[in-house]
Amino acid sequence: VQLQASGGGLVQPGDSLRLSCATSGFTLDDYAIGWFRQAPGKEREGVSCISRNDDNIYYSDSVKGRFTISTDNAKGTMHLQMNDLKPEDTAVYYCAVDAINYSSDYYCTRRLNGMDYWGKGTLVTVSS
Repeated sequence: VQLQASGGGLVQPGDSLRLSCATSGFTLDDYAIGWFRQAPGKEREGVSCISRNDDNIYYSDSVKGRFTISTDNAKGTMHLQMNDLKPEDTAVYYCAVDAINYSSDYYCTRRLNGMDYWGKGTLVTVSS
C-alpha cells in the first residue's frame, strides 16, 4: 500500500492550490479517505474526510467553503482543491486512508493518527 501526496508549494494569500494523492496497492473505493495537516508547532488536524458509507463530507470549520475534497477511484487518486488560501493554512498536508467503517467526521476529529495508511506530506506555504 502506497500513498504519495504532491502539489504543495509557496503561494500568496488568496491563491489556489490543488493537492493530489496517488495511491497504489489497494482499491481506493474500499477505504475512507482524508486530508490532514500539521502546522509548525501544532498538532495534526483533520481537514476533510469522507467515509465510504457516508454521503456526508466533513470539512473543518477553518476550511469550509474554501477547500473541496474529491476522488477519482478509477485512477486511484484523491485531491484537495484549496481556494482563497490564508497564511494560517500553512502546513504540511497529508493524505490518509482507513479500512474501518466510521462516519466521515470521526476520521477527521477522532481517528486522526489512527488512520491505517499515510502518505508522505507535501508542504503548503502561504505567505506574501
